[in-house]
Amino acid sequence: MSRTSSTTRARLIQAALELFTVQGVTETTTRQIAELAQVNEVTLFRHFGNKQGLLLAVIEDSGVFTRLGESLRAQVDQTTTFEQALINYGRDRLQVLTQMPELLRSVVGESGKYTVEHRQALGEGVTQANLDFADYLTTVIQRDRLHLRLSAEKLASLVNGMLFGYLVIELTSEFHRLWQNQEEFLQSLIELILHGAFADGELQRRKEAEEEPENGDTVETVRPPIPNSSLNSTSPAISSETVADLPASLVHAILQQAKKSGLRDYALAYILFGAGLRVEEIIALERSHQISDAHRHLLQVTQGNVRQVPVNQWIMGKRYGSYTRNPLNQWLKSRKDDRSPLFVNEALERMSVPELRAAWRNFTAELETPSPSIEQARQTWCVELLMRGMNVEDLSILSGLDVQQLEPYVRRAREKTALERAIRLDQKP
Repeated sequence: MSRTSSTTRARLIQAALELFTVQGVTETTTRQIAELAQVNEVTLFRHFGNKQGLLLAVIEDSGVFTRLGESLRAQVDQTTTFEQALINYGRDRLQVLTQMPELLRSVVGESGKYTVEHRQALGEGVTQANLDFADYLTTVIQRDRLHLRLSAEKLASLVNGMLFGYLVIELTSEFHRLWQNQEEFLQSLIELILHGAFADGELQRRKEAEEEPENGDTVETVRPPIPNSSLNSTSPAISSETVADLPASLVHAILQQAKKSGLRDYALAYILFGAGLRVEEIIALERSHQISDAHRHLLQVTQGNVRQVPVNQWIMGKRYGSYTRNPLNQWLKSRKDDRSPLFVNEALERMSVPELRAAWRNFTAELETPSPSIEQARQTWCVELLMRGMNVEDLSILSGLDVQQLEPYVRRAREKTALERAIRLDQKP
């Protein structure tokens, strides 16, 4: 394909995406698409055959089905448990699909108009997405030496089907009263899988067989006690979130590496360790979502649990600027564009979840220690605030986690505090 032909095809796909998103597939004509792309309508037919063929190209270009395998291969090393692997995948897929609500509605509503060839192409895309996800699951399953009741391919198909079905209901109906938000749905889905997908009692036995973590200035993993209600041998325990907070020396090394990587990456690392936001919450931030003056620096979180979160000046004993002059403010002052997202990519488009994770991998890749996962920044923030005296109820408000979810963080903070006190006592004559 010549460069001119490739550019024309890209313009048509972009024009179709814009019109499909705004007015739906049904109300969009091939003439409107051609006019917006500044080409002849015949050119559109030559490239895609008809509007449904162009719709499939839009879906393919959006990354819903394609490039999934490459993205998952890059993410698999960023997880420490099977549960976290599922959560990461579910959040990423929901994020991608939620960004194109009108397109998703049109795909569902107009599926009856597709030709056999187009339905086959769409089916092949779904199948490929399932296979890519199954490969991802297989890698994690083999790494953790787990045994499933059903094949990875069937589990992948079930998960993708439930994710897609949830969003279809979410985006095509009102007052369905299923879940309060996507995060609650995802947690319910993960709980269902952990209860039903594994051989009897396997996760429980694995928890009991794990060794206690070693203390020291390294990345440490501490798991909370298993509730008595989970000790039934006929069903596996639901794993709580693993707390793997990072030592201060590593946190400061990451921030320095991010600073060398550029102003945007430095600002990202600053928000991760200074405000403890999830990846999805960070990419949803707008410029208007920050409040900064001489006495405070706040971020308005609109993704998931809506709340205001302060951006800490002090991170693990070291100060990073002030409320009015810090890595985030410097990044915003350096930008010459007028785009509304707080974080944008090289094309000045809102950063995606894979792009943010790639940025994290970039500025943690040269660390001598094994690269930590991006989720560990949030865990470190939670533990640090608890050690600095914040009570669990207040942290629940700021973090968006309920008190029960914070129990392993409280235990971890107590362990670190007890260790520090023991060291200080030993230094006294």
